[in-house]
Amino acid sequence: MRLQNWLRAVLTEDWRHGGFGLYIHWPFCESKCPYCDFNSHVQAKVDQKQWLSAYLSEIDRYGRLLPKRFLDSVFFGGGTPSLMEPFLVDAVLERVQKTWPVANDLEVTLEANPSSVEAKRFSDFAKGGVNRISLGIQALNDHDLKRLGRLHTASDAKKAFGIARSVFDRVSFDLIYARQDQTLSSWETELREALSMAVDHISLYQLTVEPGTAFWDRKAIGGLKGLPDEDLAADMFEVTQDICESMGLPAYEVSNHAKLGSESRHNVIYWRYGDYVGIGPGAHGRITVGTEKFATECWSQPYKWLSEVTKGTPEKKRYKLPVSEQSSESLMMGLRLTEGVDLNRLKALHCTPYSEAGLRELLELELVETVGNHLRTTAKGRLMLNSVIRTLMPN
Repeated sequence: MRLQNWLRAVLTEDWRHGGFGLYIHWPFCESKCPYCDFNSHVQAKVDQKQWLSAYLSEIDRYGRLLPKRFLDSVFFGGGTPSLMEPFLVDAVLERVQKTWPVANDLEVTLEANPSSVEAKRFSDFAKGGVNRISLGIQALNDHDLKRLGRLHTASDAKKAFGIARSVFDRVSFDLIYARQDQTLSSWETELREALSMAVDHISLYQLTVEPGTAFWDRKAIGGLKGLPDEDLAADMFEVTQDICESMGLPAYEVSNHAKLGSESRHNVIYWRYGDYVGIGPGAHGRITVGTEKFATECWSQPYKWLSEVTKGTPEKKRYKLPVSEQSSESLMMGLRLTEGVDLNRLKALHCTPYSEAGLRELLELELVETVGNHLRTTAKGRLMLNSVIRTLMPN
């Protein structure tokens, strides 16, 4: 009985290791980028009051399901959330604070595209409670921006960054590298320029060609020329780590770099395998109810989701995660972090959370290391992260 009570307590409280966050998905964009595999849709006019009603209804529903949770972060993602009207964001955040107790330093992030940035709109977002902006800049030259299907120019991006910086203390932005015909030296130059702009956080993603995107179709017929080979892409990754480290923004996750204390608290909840509510079309969540952890996935089509909200059934799927799957997910997410994963936590969840033989092999190859109770990848291991994770997965 004592063992059962102990296990029940472990499963009930495990999410606290990562925290509790809320993700709100706004599914609309001005245009669909050819590399984008997110759930985004182009629509000229949107009834924002209708969407507000749906978001508030879902916040209320989750508030009843997960009462008295201490909320660490809110993240408006998309799509292009900067196309939301400030009244909508303001009302959502007001309802959130009536639903859950929140951290004194609650992080509220809103994603924005440079083409949709207006100074007044940003000021209104800030008045409503947004305190962190993430800009999708993606490249700092017009030729590559056009290839990436972006509507803004490099000049627009820098202007938008300046506006954001004048309103918010915390401003992050994204760049994509390993682009078509990009050389190592040109990326170094661009990265140094980006880091000279960066406030405290920057996200740097290698271009990947995903199924279901325009780039995928283009590549299939031989139309996507000039992508770097694996060796050049690896060199770009290593240079990225070295330059960011030298300029005071080391990696805290494979693709994310920040000054100490300026990490994205919301994304860290994912990587530390906390609980998060996902609201909006296609949004995913991980929530602990009692002793059980559930995966949730909302209907992806915007108006299907809206319709299902009125019926109280916006989730396409909700299923209980076996403890073994929780261990695997925690391992996969945590190894993305520079700090790695807490082995004691993993073992408390599941007695064999990873392959012992696989771990020995990776240690011998110096792809992972143990530091105290943490298992983490080495610099060499981060270059082969997917292979490392596969090797560690229990049979």
